[in-house]
Amino acid sequence: MIKKSYILFFVLVTFCITVGTNASAQVTSVEANIDSTELLIGSQTVLTFEWEQYPTQTVKAPIFSDTIVNFLEIVEKPTIDTTVVSDEVSKIDIKYVITSFEDTLIYIRPMPFVIDKDTIWSNPLSLKIIQPFRIDTENGDMADIKPIYNPPFDWKNFIKQTALVLLIIILLILLFILIKKYFIKRPKKEVVKITSPTMSAYDEAMNNLQDLEERKLWQNQKTKEYHTELTNILRIYIERVFDIHCMEMTSDEIFNSLSILRREQKESFTALKEVLTLADLVKFAKWTPQMGENEKSMKMAYHFIEETYPKDENTKEDSKETLEKDKK
Repeated sequence: MIKKSYILFFVLVTFCITVGTNASAQVTSVEANIDSTELLIGSQTVLTFEWEQYPTQTVKAPIFSDTIVNFLEIVEKPTIDTTVVSDEVSKIDIKYVITSFEDTLIYIRPMPFVIDKDTIWSNPLSLKIIQPFRIDTENGDMADIKPIYNPPFDWKNFIKQTALVLLIIILLILLFILIKKYFIKRPKKEVVKITSPTMSAYDEAMNNLQDLEERKLWQNQKTKEYHTELTNILRIYIERVFDIHCMEMTSDEIFNSLSILRREQKESFTALKEVLTLADLVKFAKWTPQMGENEKSMKMAYHFIEETYPKDENTKEDSKETLEKDKK
């Protein structure tokens, strides 16, 4: 009999513990609170609903469109915060930013929260909306719209802004001048030797070639200037000796004008062609010649002048006449 009593007592204790555990595992309340019980008309405050729940529970909060109750408007979408209280319990907060534009006492009724199959109601709240100034209700006359108020012209601010704009413009101009002077490389004009009437074409060309060699342009990374001046020396020489106005001609036009030279002095013609062709590559195709090519162009220029300069005036005149006939 005593043994049966102990068994019955153990069963009752186990049942009570189980019931107590299940009861504690349920959401028992939803607490509603507001940051302030009084609010100036048009000001904002925060309305919060909070509760604790277990991971296995599902809680459905009420959905509001743009108002909580009459005259209490929602300013922005609610924020939901979840805080872990323990391994099995989480705290949920739903916060609404609210406002009102009515001078009245607003009653916030209990709100339903569906937890699994049960419904729990939040506690009620009240919020007093205060009008900070008195409205004249006795005078029913409507006031006219006031004209647009134009503030006085702020000369001090105008002078500051104008001075700042002028300073920026001056700095930009100075910056442009500095960049143009020190960083933008101006294209160098081609050096054209002035023909001296008292010096023969041969002597003039030889002197200019020697001067060009002594200046060592291509050795100082001025390859384009080197080949430009070299071809100008040959063009001036051809113009004086063969009476061909070739300073504005292309290389191909010069070759066509010297067709008689191609037939009678093929080696000299080939030397000229190699010099002008390499110079065109350097000037227009940005070709970078080897050291030997630069030296070879100078040697071929000397060779062309040595082989083509007439030994006397009669030979020179004969060369001009032959070229004229060949052109025709």
